[in-house]
Amino acid sequence: MKILLVNTSERTGGAAVACKRLMEALGKQGIDARMLVRDKQSDLPEVTGLGLGRWSLLWKFVWERIVIWKANHFKKNNLFSVDIANTGTDITKYPAFQEADIIHLHWINQGMLSLKNLEHIFSSGKPVVWTMHDLWPATGICHHPRECDHYETHCHNCPLLLYHGSKHDLSYRTFEKKLKLMQGKPVTFVACSQWLQGMAEKSALLQGQHIHCIPNPLNLDIFKPKDRQGARQRLSLPTDKKLLLFGAVKATDKRKGIDYLIKACKTLVKQDHALKEQIGIVSFGMMSEGLRRVLPFEVYPQGYVTDDDTLTDIYSAVNAYVTPSLEENLPNTIMEAMACGTPCVGFNVGGIPEMIDHQVNGYVADYKSADDLAKGMLWILNHKNIPELRQQAVQKVQRCYEEGVVVPQFIQLYQNLL
Repeated sequence: MKILLVNTSERTGGAAVACKRLMEALGKQGIDARMLVRDKQSDLPEVTGLGLGRWSLLWKFVWERIVIWKANHFKKNNLFSVDIANTGTDITKYPAFQEADIIHLHWINQGMLSLKNLEHIFSSGKPVVWTMHDLWPATGICHHPRECDHYETHCHNCPLLLYHGSKHDLSYRTFEKKLKLMQGKPVTFVACSQWLQGMAEKSALLQGQHIHCIPNPLNLDIFKPKDRQGARQRLSLPTDKKLLLFGAVKATDKRKGIDYLIKACKTLVKQDHALKEQIGIVSFGMMSEGLRRVLPFEVYPQGYVTDDDTLTDIYSAVNAYVTPSLEENLPNTIMEAMACGTPCVGFNVGGIPEMIDHQVNGYVADYKSADDLAKGMLWILNHKNIPELRQQAVQKVQRCYEEGVVVPQFIQLYQNLL
């Protein structure tokens, strides 16, 4: 059985990380799994790049943005929050595609695959599985519909377009194209969380399609608890402070809730000024240095981290991981932190409450409540039985996300399609 996993990037972004981990986990089970990506970032022979020139890739990306920019009356608002898949590459001509028994799509936006390319894939006769890392496959143009429910009937008047007064706007036209694309196409969809599965099942685009819920796998031989003080010493972190962790690909991304983290930290200092010297913030991701200017605690930026050994050091070194994200499916970071024995606090949104069991292995804060987020931080930092809390976090990952639990579900799905 040969599986081709298709994703825009090999390493960058949560979907890329999850896709590559699935490929590696399948390989351990004797499955011939390979990746086909637009952005190849390693020399692994099992990962194939599209082999396109730099300018060709750039033009595909830019052309899509130009069309969106024009539809948005030449304003850049939400320019990167939507995708229309008007450009891409026909991967059916690649040997990796032709040799595969099953095509497993993941995140394929930003010039990887166009709707026309998807039509070629669906018409190839090969079984297609599509893991949804967000809701884009079930909407017109958005990845996260937020409070909008238009996708349940037919996208129109998109709130992510600056002037959304037209019923037949870009979201409407793209939704129409997707409707034609999906008609009669037996695609098997996989949602990483129960929350996303429930959202997808409401979509008018996916009516009649099979939608399964299978989470992303995690290798617990890599992500496991380490000695806290040893991890702090390796990272040059203080050994006498309570440390909170915040991480995102781009630390200043508003969708990742940085504003709520700032408010929550200021609330803590307002409640007890002594905490200003007792707590520190460890951050990872691009632009994490900038957090020093906006947070009331000492910040220890780690930059953009891709090395798993360093990541496990970071997770093990801190007392809690804080994810104030406003839009999430099944965050890899929560899974990784819990596997390292680090309790998490996050908002009640997306798949987060499926991962964090409230006041059992972490704290689920009221959505967009900086005060409750602050309460959750203190609840973990002042917990009377930290070893039990850490153990509960590890056991949750072992039960739900460990490779040995997740991969057999994918193998069974593949076998059912052949």
